[in-house]
Amino acid sequence: MFRVVSQERPDWRGQAAALGFHFHTIGGEPYWDERAYYRFTLRQIEDDIEAPTAAIEAMCLEVVDRACRDERLMRRLAIPEPFWDFIAQSWHRHDMPLYGRMDFAYDGQGPAKLYEYNADTPTSLYESAFFQWVWLEQARVFGRVPSDADQYNAIQEALINAFAAFDPGCYLHFSSAEGHDEDRGTVAYLEDCARQAGLATDYVALEQIGVDAHGRFSDARDFVIEALFKLYPWEQVFVDRFGQHVPKAGVRWLEPPWKALLSNKGLLPLLWQMFPGHPNLLPAYFDGDPAAAALTGGYVRKPLFSREGSNVEWIGPAGQRYAVDGPYGAEGHILQALHPLPNMDGNYTVVGSWVVRGEPVGLGIREDATPITRDTSRFVPHAIIG
Repeated sequence: MFRVVSQERPDWRGQAAALGFHFHTIGGEPYWDERAYYRFTLRQIEDDIEAPTAAIEAMCLEVVDRACRDERLMRRLAIPEPFWDFIAQSWHRHDMPLYGRMDFAYDGQGPAKLYEYNADTPTSLYESAFFQWVWLEQARVFGRVPSDADQYNAIQEALINAFAAFDPGCYLHFSSAEGHDEDRGTVAYLEDCARQAGLATDYVALEQIGVDAHGRFSDARDFVIEALFKLYPWEQVFVDRFGQHVPKAGVRWLEPPWKALLSNKGLLPLLWQMFPGHPNLLPAYFDGDPAAAALTGGYVRKPLFSREGSNVEWIGPAGQRYAVDGPYGAEGHILQALHPLPNMDGNYTVVGSWVVRGEPVGLGIREDATPITRDTSRFVPHAIIG
């Protein structure tokens, strides 16, 4: 695995605008960054990323099955009691998941180490599935990469097939919060994939969803919502004032309610309890667990619920500290053994492994000048060469 300096395409910003990639720059700084790309071998992709992703996905489903049968785990994960049956019923019905992203520390040498599983509301999807593939095709033409270079990227095809399998037989509504360009772009891309699968779709902003006299959700035109993809975390739904209507609204959900157990950082200590010593896991414990005293080489403190690195604290073995502010943490924290991200030419690199319907399908790379990946961390394309 190498970080290779590369020349930008002169018109990539115009292409991004034409293709709907409106969040390629954040706060005047590049979010999409093709001044470099990451080079992998096929062996690294298949053995070090794809295979561990599949193995961890299977382990995660064991955690879900256990939690849906154990109220103590529901409580430990800070799931409100009125939603325990709602989540468990979703699991036992085998409600279909759509997608997720596992974030790994990986330097091309030792085993990839799982940082967390963004199983409910992962972004950086459009740039992973579509825009970096456009980059690869043009990079081959312009000689930026060899003509036979490939990319670990079957994400879009897998999403289209997943929507075809989900087909609810009615309009599938898509929703996100107003005022968030990245979220809106992600949802627009997913809606396009659903249309390519032959589904009838519509978009409604979260703020415009209402509840009718029968307790059903409806859109801005008062059409009943029977199936809904929401780019909005389940843990927030549980505490919203409309959350009380969710279990009886008769909606088919993407993501399904049981995904709330995987998007929770409490998944990490549960995985470590059930699969101690697994080469792709880091030791992790709930905050306050006496066993956490074993984390003598530093640790990372994470809220049970958070997004984009918010409220994460990085404590080094000598006491050095990095932290990101944010609104999370009231529900509790976990501690995870410190395993620093690889530093590539002054950039801390995290590997995002995408999963669709439980199967590993592609890769996205983010990098930052600090050890904590945030919403402003740059997205850098990758290629398979050799």
